[in-house]
Amino acid sequence: MTKILLSLHVLAAIIAVGPVTVAASMFPATLRRALGEADAGDARTTLRTLHRICRVYAGIGIAVPLFGFATASSLGVLGDAWLITSILLTAAAAGVLALLILPAQDRALAEAAGPPAPSAPAPVRPGRLAMLTGVFNLLWATVTVLMIIRPGSTTGV
Repeated sequence: MTKILLSLHVLAAIIAVGPVTVAASMFPATLRRALGEADAGDARTTLRTLHRICRVYAGIGIAVPLFGFATASSLGVLGDAWLITSILLTAAAAGVLALLILPAQDRALAEAAGPPAPSAPAPVRPGRLAMLTGVFNLLWATVTVLMIIRPGSTTGV
């Protein structure tokens, strides 16, 4: 059963997190194009598509920690330091995505659609959004390395 849970965990990570990291990484460059071109209809369409990918796959991504907890429980490693660190980093990555990246993408889509309303929040800077996406990707890369190396693990899986 452990191997099935581990397989589902890894598949969920690949299928859910992969598209988010790619789409979120493409968003800032496309936003620069959309804000810089007079006729940016194609760029705006691409922005909407990238944002939808991020939203949908972020929702599907909840399967990653669910299968992860089930796998860790079956392996008896829930108290291991590498796993606790991975859980904290995963929570941080989810927070960056849900609280910073997705709302900034929402605002960027509104900005790219037309002139801002007088009471609109500060404009989204593509460079800041790229930085946040880089932090998100770095957190996931760190979690991936921890999952592979598992310092101190003796599970043999």
